[in-house]
Amino acid sequence: MTATVRVPTTLRTLTAGESEVSVDGATVRETLDALEAAHPGFRERLIDDDGNLRRFVNVFVDDDDIRFLDGLDTAVPDGETVAIVPAVAGG
Repeated sequence: MTATVRVPTTLRTLTAGESEVSVDGATVRETLDALEAAHPGFRERLIDDDGNLRRFVNVFVDDDDIRFLDGLDTAVPDGETVAIVPAVAGG
């Protein structure tokens, strides 16, 4: 299964400036593992020491927040887009 990962501006230094990259993975976890293998440095920015998604990072599969689906085990259909979106805080 191949997915397109949308990379936020703040992490594009890891992808040589690319805003989107293609990687293989049947789940979000596998997709992020493939992203880390192809572009080292993502894991420490996205995943905490317990193996969970960091709280200030949102990940969407087809515009659906994975926190309301199966988390990192959310399925990624072939050809789907996975978007990494840093949380925005403010008041």
